[in-house]
Amino acid sequence: MSLLNDLTGAGPDLRPRAVLLRLGAIGALVTGTAGTFAYAGGWLSPGMLTQARIVDRFEAVNGSHPGFRRNHAKGLCLAGRFESSGRGARVSRASLFAPDRATPVTGRIALAGGQPYAADAATTVRSLALRFELPDGEEWRTGNNDIPVFPVRTPEAFYEQLLAAKPDPATGKPDPEALKAFFAAHPESAKAAAQIKARAITSGFADDTFRSLNAFRFVAEDGTRTPVRWAFIPEQTATAQSPAQAAATDKNYLFDAFADTVRQTPVRWHLVVTLGDAGDPTADATRPWPAERPSLDVGTVIIAETQAEADGNCRDVNFDPLVLPAGIMASDDPLLSARSAAYSVSFTRRAGEPKGPSAVHDTPVSGAGL
Repeated sequence: MSLLNDLTGAGPDLRPRAVLLRLGAIGALVTGTAGTFAYAGGWLSPGMLTQARIVDRFEAVNGSHPGFRRNHAKGLCLAGRFESSGRGARVSRASLFAPDRATPVTGRIALAGGQPYAADAATTVRSLALRFELPDGEEWRTGNNDIPVFPVRTPEAFYEQLLAAKPDPATGKPDPEALKAFFAAHPESAKAAAQIKARAITSGFADDTFRSLNAFRFVAEDGTRTPVRWAFIPEQTATAQSPAQAAATDKNYLFDAFADTVRQTPVRWHLVVTLGDAGDPTADATRPWPAERPSLDVGTVIIAETQAEADGNCRDVNFDPLVLPAGIMASDDPLLSARSAAYSVSFTRRAGEPKGPSAVHDTPVSGAGL
């Protein structure tokens, strides 16, 4: 999505294998999905891999772009509200799920990768990060991506994958032998990559589905805990990219199209929560849950305004996935604490750097209103 935001520790260096070219379509896939993980900061594995080293690797792979996120660098700010359906109240005591409750929302759409001025491409992983501002100072921050599963199971595997997918500057492609070795060492990632590669790619952000990928737990009023994953499913009918889009010369065509849509009418996503069973994997984001698991439509996110990144808006928000309100808890997925730690480091670094203009729009674009 992630992707979608300061402690450091010393320890022995990891010795990654050399990397250069690409393993066909899978190589391109991995390069894109590598963007879905991090931003930077905190211990990932004490004495071995730190959040700072994750961020360092993003910088080594993508180059230096001061003031921008180390991943999901290219983005556009959003504003709107969440309207609860009331159905979520039976599984979570979070106040935003109460019946007839409307909660202010700000957020960001973005593309995976650490190069803010790269041209939009249909196959690049897209993300939707949201910040729900609840009463009494509570917040819920969530980063979501438009892929069915996450490409790796652990922070260590992500660190290895990021280097294995690094393109050679001379060819623009990773080393196929490095990718082959990575997938041989991580068969779960090979399975996940196949699922990601087979996903349907929609025409843009507005008709795309964004998933949490990681599992969480909802806590009901009576204390019952339910494992959950969620997805933001568009009200707009999903369509494939058109030949005209594929031939577009506008390097920001995905973002421009979304802003144009919001200018005409608010964009809506339904927040659909999948309820897991006790045996469903909560610590392995590479594995999907069975399709027959029940789900609840707990409400609708309505986006009525877009705005260029600037002082005080989404540019300066860390979409830490562990900023959770009462009624939502982290699961045992190791990627959650790693993401949180890494986002913190990335945020701290870019906060102290000079800021250039937004990579997408130079002026705000107001929509049809709330």
